[in-house]
Amino acid sequence: MKLIAGTALAVILSSTHAFAAGECAAGKTLTDGTLTIATGNPAYYPWVMNDAPESGEGFEAAVAYAIAEKMGFGADSVTWVRTSFDEAIQPGAKNFDFNMQQYSITPEREEMVDFSLPYYTSAMAVLTTQSVVDAGAEATLDSLKGLKWGAMATTTAVPMLTEIIQPTSDPLLYNDNADVNAAIIAGQIDAALYDLPTALYLSAVVVENGALLGQFSPDQSESPDQFGLLMEDGNPLKECIDAAISELVESGELAAIETQWLSEATGVPVIQ
Repeated sequence: MKLIAGTALAVILSSTHAFAAGECAAGKTLTDGTLTIATGNPAYYPWVMNDAPESGEGFEAAVAYAIAEKMGFGADSVTWVRTSFDEAIQPGAKNFDFNMQQYSITPEREEMVDFSLPYYTSAMAVLTTQSVVDAGAEATLDSLKGLKWGAMATTTAVPMLTEIIQPTSDPLLYNDNADVNAAIIAGQIDAALYDLPTALYLSAVVVENGALLGQFSPDQSESPDQFGLLMEDGNPLKECIDAAISELVESGELAAIETQWLSEATGVPVIQ
């Protein structure tokens, strides 16, 4: 009898939470009863597997569905749209409730859009080529200073380069990361900074003879790169989304998703 009562109580509490979560989002989504989530076009591993966010596979795809569930939306109530990185970050009306494309939370961006609480704090890694490593480059700040660096002009890699690494020559700035990768492949630059999961992918798939020289732990920077869900400025869903992320953090679910999809890259030394 006690078991039945306990089970009934658990069901009631679970239903109450789902109701409360659904009530928080009621009337606040672009389409009533549906959560519209945006990602890149294409969306890359390990954030989204096989460019198919609807599968729920990949770190950001899995986090998106976990947040949706906490907000009271089942998988069948989630729809996906695609945007470019720069398009979504501009001020104005959006065609999504929130966007996940590894958006670093910065004060400048927060003047144009809203961000959720962070769902990922990223280590930054040094992407280079095996020839640069063979020429003597090491995972030390002294060694990194002497490399020729490149970066996408609008990313948070630029202040990290200038404030932490402080290279002896000015980094070359590019319009997008594809140009940065092309410059590494062509030997125009020696190295570039990317978040660790992206650097792992680029070194294995995109940059021929690619290598990871080392990684910075998040606490090596005064303001480690933190990713947040991007929303239209003033979006009333922010409170609901933040509550969902907080619950995922407190329950350990977010850490479990990170372990599954962004497991630590052993063999990539921490830069001293």
